Amino acid sequence: MKEVKIGIIGLGNMGSAHAKNIIEGKVPGAKLAAVCDNDDKRLESYKDQKHFSCGEEMIKSGEIDAVIIATPHYSHTTLGIIALEAGVHTLVEKPISVHKADCERLIAAHTNKDVVFAAMFNQRTDPRYIKLRELITSGQLGKINRVNWIITDWFRTAQYYASGGWRATWGGEGGGVLLNQCPHQLDLLQWLFGMPVEVRSYCQIGRFHDIEVEDDVTTYLKYENGATGVFITTTGEAPGTNRLEVAAEQGKVIIEGEGIKWTRNEKQSTEFSNETDQGFAKPSTWEISIPTQGFGEQHIGIMKNFVDAILNGAELIAPAAEGINSVELANSMLYSSFTDTTLKLPLDGEAYEAHLKKLIAESTHVKEVKETGPANLAGTYGN
Repeated sequence: MKEVKIGIIGLGNMGSAHAKNIIEGKVPGAKLAAVCDNDDKRLESYKDQKHFSCGEEMIKSGEIDAVIIATPHYSHTTLGIIALEAGVHTLVEKPISVHKADCERLIAAHTNKDVVFAAMFNQRTDPRYIKLRELITSGQLGKINRVNWIITDWFRTAQYYASGGWRATWGGEGGGVLLNQCPHQLDLLQWLFGMPVEVRSYCQIGRFHDIEVEDDVTTYLKYENGATGVFITTTGEAPGTNRLEVAAEQGKVIIEGEGIKWTRNEKQSTEFSNETDQGFAKPSTWEISIPTQGFGEQHIGIMKNFVDAILNGAELIAPAAEGINSVELANSMLYSSFTDTTLKLPLDGEAYEAHLKKLIAESTHVKEVKETGPANLAGTYGN
């Protein structure tokens, strides 16, 4: 194979952006062969591609080698399973599924390992997080003691939530800020620091908007090595903040804006504490600035890697199977808040699925979602 024929399901904000990048030649080795959307008007711009209104029909048409699934959340699972079982290389937008049990079903469908299965976790291409991961895995930071991430620059208006019937509903999205805006940060959280062993969360439903899902979250995390974390997010705060702070034995790292700031202890903090004969002394520090250029190739980088994996066997930046971790974190945060308890991980996926089904059944929007169906809302997808 010298060229990968790609089909895109869902031509909303993200799907149309992916299509544009492929058509403009920004993804070497990729050809946009087909597009799928339930809105015929969205298909009109694609004169050189095959048109479909049904995702399953496109997947099984023989017209494509690979598919990008950019539909509302619930159909990631159903369409993903269809594609994997059909032997079609699959790149699924975030989150890979709405809840852990569906993630497990989707991942279980990937039985043919010759089929490339990736997730659109484009923040993994950001040089700031790549460098931080290197500092952690190489041991240069020493033991991680505390992680604080304030990610509140997701401000969304009432009009945003009114723009699609699937938005901000349990039946349409399966959650709010945690399932729509924050999957990237939740993915990075586990990619950098691993999964916590305990979660205690406070999720406020419709604090800033007239919606039935969470738009404000504060979560406490506990890790196996004793480290703790705090994760704060909302769509109701302006101008908002995106600040990741990591306290480790070898100092403090801050990512806020471009570059990395590392206040590096000359001697690890615990070692210094045990050796000094002074009560109020602190380790001497170096102020290190690690410059980074830009924020990486983002979506284009993930698509390039996806195509390279198909054509040349390249290692995936974001294997879809790892997407279960960010979903489990989001589910755990919501379930902890709903049950008013500290949850020990791993999460009971079946219990959370049952809870989510109850929320959907009680939803004032469930009738609309049932009538249109998540898979048929492909054209509305976007952050």
